[in-house]
Amino acid sequence: MFHVGGARSALFNWALARQQQGRFVLRIEDTDAERNRPEWVDGIISALTAIGISKDDPAFEGPHFQSYNAEAQRDAALRLYAEGKAYYCDCRREDLVARTGSQHLGYDGFCRERGLAYVEGRALRFRSPDGGATVVDDVVRGRTEFPNASLEDFVIARGNGSPVFVLANAVDDIRERITHVIRGEEHLSNTPKQQLLWNALGAEPPVWAHLPVIVNEKRQKLSKRRDKVALEDYLAEGYLSDAMVNYLMLLGWGPGDDVEIRPFKELEGLFRLEDVNKGSAFFDVKKLSAFNGEYIRGLSPERFVAECRRWLQAPYAPWAPERFDERVFEAVAGLAQTRLTVLSEITQYVDWLFLEAPPEDEVSWAKTMKAGAREVLVSVRAQWGACDWTADGLKAALESVAAEHGLKLGKAQAPVRVAVTGRTVGLPLFESVEILGRERALSRIEAAIERLSETA
Repeated sequence: MFHVGGARSALFNWALARQQQGRFVLRIEDTDAERNRPEWVDGIISALTAIGISKDDPAFEGPHFQSYNAEAQRDAALRLYAEGKAYYCDCRREDLVARTGSQHLGYDGFCRERGLAYVEGRALRFRSPDGGATVVDDVVRGRTEFPNASLEDFVIARGNGSPVFVLANAVDDIRERITHVIRGEEHLSNTPKQQLLWNALGAEPPVWAHLPVIVNEKRQKLSKRRDKVALEDYLAEGYLSDAMVNYLMLLGWGPGDDVEIRPFKELEGLFRLEDVNKGSAFFDVKKLSAFNGEYIRGLSPERFVAECRRWLQAPYAPWAPERFDERVFEAVAGLAQTRLTVLSEITQYVDWLFLEAPPEDEVSWAKTMKAGAREVLVSVRAQWGACDWTADGLKAALESVAAEHGLKLGKAQAPVRVAVTGRTVGLPLFESVEILGRERALSRIEAAIERLSETA
């Protein structure tokens, strides 16, 4: 699944690449066979497409596969060895512990000057600088110095000769002419090793930009074990992709004004990598929902109906398929559109129109069907049996009932809403009851009267 943090990083990369007439490069780092399957690659491409990063766009390049560059990566490893920038090592972990007396210390450079040649089982280690510091100039984090004494001679090729990720990554970046690396700040600690490799391979390191971590309401880093983090889950729940893109673009960056709802094309033009914040970014689901509600209200009526269809059929719809009436839904859709924050809510707003009887909500029933409710329903049955079956006619009739019983309209309306729709909240009552029809509305009111009579 595609993490929302990865989606945010992808969008920042995409915005910069398009803005600068460059290329967004998708590389699948597939050298770990257990963590890579073709369907997962398809999932990545599908998720990127969902947020507007299309492989059909001229700014898109890839996907490239790291495994396809294995020969170039091996050649780079051998070149570093030939130039004295790497050496072979036959130390085992237990040897290091025996020499240092600690389970926690890094490699001690024991094989640096032993002059070992390659044989099966000997790893290749990069010869890190002895003194000074490796300086990473990061667009977001600023200047960061990593003392070279803290950088052990790290492995760049395994005992079977295959390159490890840190070398493969640098070789692929150089081959693919990567100019900017924009990624999460958790990768900052890897950067000095990668920068040393770029330099050792005779290439100018890219522009580094490490984005702030995304946190939940407790200011804990978003975790798939604890939080909903998959982009696909949000889209499946009914968050519009345009709303997700807008919200994600503002996680850790903003254009410096008070305007939040903007199309990606406008955000792309305003994006400045140097304006990305250092501090963590709070993934506020309530704010995302507010964004989504704005985007839903901005849909054309036809588009809104089309976007809702997924939730008007199995497995989401609780009614039998033959009970659904497209014309009824289209008539009521505009009433629902202004109320949704996610598209999946549409089902509970309209289910009562397509169910044989209203949904049972005992909490709503207990809240409204109190003393006097039966008498109000009896009066409504009489008034609605003869009034004009229009929203205005229904409202006027209920106002008459309210006056008859000395109630405000809202008090008189509450038991009617529960009797007809099953719930205390929902669509505008009179407009939607008009669409339901006189016969079905009166039948439900009659059923509620009978139930109240039985419990009296």
